[in-house]
Amino acid sequence: MTSHDAPAADRTDRHPAGDGRGGGLIITRVETTPVRVPLPTVFRGSHYQMTHRSTLVTRLHTADGIVGECYVGDEDASLLEIERIVQAEIAPALMGMDAMATERCWHAGYPATYDILRDRRLGLVALACVDTAIWDAVGKALGQPLWRLWGGFTDRIPLVAIGGYYGEPVGALSDEIAQYREMGLAGMKLKVGGRSPAEDAERVEAARLAGGEDFILTIDANQGYTTAEALELCARIEGLSIRWFEEPVRWHNDRRSLRDVRMIGGIPVCAGQSELSASGCRDLMEAGAVDVCNFDASWSGGPTAWRRTAAIAHGYDVQMGHHEEPHVASHLLASQPHGTYAECFHPDRDPMWWNMVRGVRLEGGHLVLPDAPGLGWELDWDYIERHRVER
Repeated sequence: MTSHDAPAADRTDRHPAGDGRGGGLIITRVETTPVRVPLPTVFRGSHYQMTHRSTLVTRLHTADGIVGECYVGDEDASLLEIERIVQAEIAPALMGMDAMATERCWHAGYPATYDILRDRRLGLVALACVDTAIWDAVGKALGQPLWRLWGGFTDRIPLVAIGGYYGEPVGALSDEIAQYREMGLAGMKLKVGGRSPAEDAERVEAARLAGGEDFILTIDANQGYTTAEALELCARIEGLSIRWFEEPVRWHNDRRSLRDVRMIGGIPVCAGQSELSASGCRDLMEAGAVDVCNFDASWSGGPTAWRRTAAIAHGYDVQMGHHEEPHVASHLLASQPHGTYAECFHPDRDPMWWNMVRGVRLEGGHLVLPDAPGLGWELDWDYIERHRVER
């Protein structure tokens, strides 16, 4: 993302990546800003709810003035703990290292996940903050946008909304979907799993009727159903052209249950956002449990980890998605031949994407990737300062 205090650089006269002890794009400082924005209403899924949108803005400074900048994560209660891990555990390990040595830097930060008495995801999100900022700096140093640097398969990707939260009557779905169409979005991921299969089938039918046949429609139970309930819903919505059924079953036996829903239900199955590693996603693929893997770079160590997973998925003929975070996900998905859709939220659910990121452009339901180097999006620092968390 465009640097806050330095102009975007289009420079290719950089030293090649060194051995981490000198030369290259030397890391000198990591700056973090926690941001928390209250939402205008409570958003309820199958077994969870959201009242705020929170993230950590990370800026990685280098000796020659290039600044890698990003925001990562949607953790609310643990936001300041993630910032502490970045500053106390990861940043000190990176000082003086060459940011161009992306694998070496990722390896240096990975020990933040080793504490067995702490939720490993906290360390992974902290690592993702730094890994994403490193890649933004690398793109700026090479004068290339990350979608091109990572593979350059396409310069645009369909953008779909995550919506249909519980709390509104079924009839309200038509108004919500009409708004997504007005916004120029390609489709919607509808929340299910919090009601009976019969009730949720009514919601899916209403969404398809409102969206029309050309509107991409996926459904997401957030692990809310038993296997039998998930299969009942599949039967009830047969013929509605559901692109995929995401996390249909409860977590405790998910590989076998996902496989059963995939083999019997007749709807492609998507999972992977709840995995912590590329190897966890590999196990889903090896079990025949998924058609689409929506591994989340921000929850699992950053773009470096996502790209490893995408390589594995290619070998299994599994498509790649990405859970939320369109500012990063769009680059990753557009870089790959087996990428699917980037996801966003309604502006009320994710005010950061729609207010903190400048230069968002939609054409024909597709998010057009920036040509500016790195992530290429400019952050609105006035917005960040208004919602900065005071420590």
